[in-house]
Amino acid sequence: MSTESGLPFEPLYGPEALRGWDPAGQLGEPGSYPFTRGVYPTMYTGRPWTMRQYAGFGNAAESNERYRQLLAAGTTGLSVAFDLPTQMGYDSDAPLAHGEVGKVGVAIDTIDDMRVLFRDIPLDQVSTSMTINAPAAILLLLYQLVAEEQGVPGEALNGTIQNDVLKEYIARGTYIYPPAESLRLTTDIFSYCQAELPRWNTISISGYHMAEAGATPVQEIAFTLANAMAYVRAAVASGQHVDEFAPRLAFFFVARTTFLEEVAKFRAARRIWARIMREEFGAENPKSQMLRFHTQTAGVQLTAQQPEVNLVRVAVQALGAVLGGTQSLHTNSFDEAIALPTEKAARLALRTQQVLAYESDVTATVDPFAGSYVVESLTDEIEAATLALMEQVEERGGAVAAIEQGFQKLEIEKSAYQVAKEIDSGERTVVGVNRFTLEEEEHYVPLRVDPAIEVDQRARLERIRAERDQAAVDDALARLRAAAAGTDNLLYPMKDALRAQATVGEVSDALREVWGVYTPTDVF
Repeated sequence: MSTESGLPFEPLYGPEALRGWDPAGQLGEPGSYPFTRGVYPTMYTGRPWTMRQYAGFGNAAESNERYRQLLAAGTTGLSVAFDLPTQMGYDSDAPLAHGEVGKVGVAIDTIDDMRVLFRDIPLDQVSTSMTINAPAAILLLLYQLVAEEQGVPGEALNGTIQNDVLKEYIARGTYIYPPAESLRLTTDIFSYCQAELPRWNTISISGYHMAEAGATPVQEIAFTLANAMAYVRAAVASGQHVDEFAPRLAFFFVARTTFLEEVAKFRAARRIWARIMREEFGAENPKSQMLRFHTQTAGVQLTAQQPEVNLVRVAVQALGAVLGGTQSLHTNSFDEAIALPTEKAARLALRTQQVLAYESDVTATVDPFAGSYVVESLTDEIEAATLALMEQVEERGGAVAAIEQGFQKLEIEKSAYQVAKEIDSGERTVVGVNRFTLEEEEHYVPLRVDPAIEVDQRARLERIRAERDQAAVDDALARLRAAAAGTDNLLYPMKDALRAQATVGEVSDALREVWGVYTPTDVF
């Protein structure tokens, strides 16, 4: 038998599996280099992980209502899902946005939408994560502007923007600009946040979306850490010192139902990153060496057949993330394979985390699997395989060059194809899909987005454009284009434009005019 990454999985593990390994010398202590056992000394014995439920749909008012429901139910952090037009830097009235407004997330066009999204939510008291990449700077600045209107200074804001555009070229596709310009925008965000938003996590380097596209656990962390190295190199090349920005780097991984390999994966990822930061980049601050990460349970493993079974899958996946040492966690709702989560399903997903945190004993001790023959052996195997794959990326010139050659995308597609074949043949069991099926599925009424939302968003945009100071908008956008053509930090003129009620699409278009858009090259 083998693991998801194709590594040997033995039926029995004992001391011989560790090949003379010295636990005291290799493991270290929790909160200490190389952080195999966790990034904090007390981990969950001090307090549980942040329970951050990913939500957003329709318009800002509907999403605001869902956020307040989640906060009332006990979630400890917000996580914003944006619709595809917003993710691609288009306004709701753009031709390409038609039919997609509010469908897979909330539609945000202007600062007015952001005001409504966070209405009655004190931004100095919540931690907010925003899953946004190519337009990450725009949404971050809108958030900051709304906080300022609440009287909350930048130094009091706490949260994360995903801001990981490299994985978009590999696995997801919501990129706008070419890679070099995208990296420039990312490093400008690093610099801006260091000065203006010191508690903000400036990037969440994501393996989750690669895993959803079919990456194995080894591919997930290898390609994620290779991308992270590209970001660090770009920031250093821009003149920033590694210990100035690296403490605010964060990561985002998946948790699959293959529980033991997932626990080992998280441990191996921490160890590899700590060594890279210390040995390659000379990071001296322990916070620069820590791999802090958010986890989401595996959406791709949810099934539309017998959807209640997804509650069990999510519980197993969440436990793997917790025992792997995650800093925050989103648990998927059981109905997400069918449609947007209903309020009840979202609440049940949160309750899953709360049962783990407050009814189980997994928070009673730090790193429960330390010294486990199987987990320590798997950790070593995953580390070795990951380093070998990262070396293949380096041999191709690093993450960006490998992306341009189609290397990561092709490797992930091979893995996805293999899994699909195993499911089709029955070699891999998916409960309710190819085994233990029902003759007739129960009828389920999904949550749907009202098409009228697109009409309403268009009307809001028309009103805002008619009422705003167009000369102020034009001036700010001109200064943004000049900064894009030069070397000034882009976020300052961008913030001025957004304050003047420039739209997400107009700001994105200003950069498109200067930088162009990325067109991928097909690799066969």
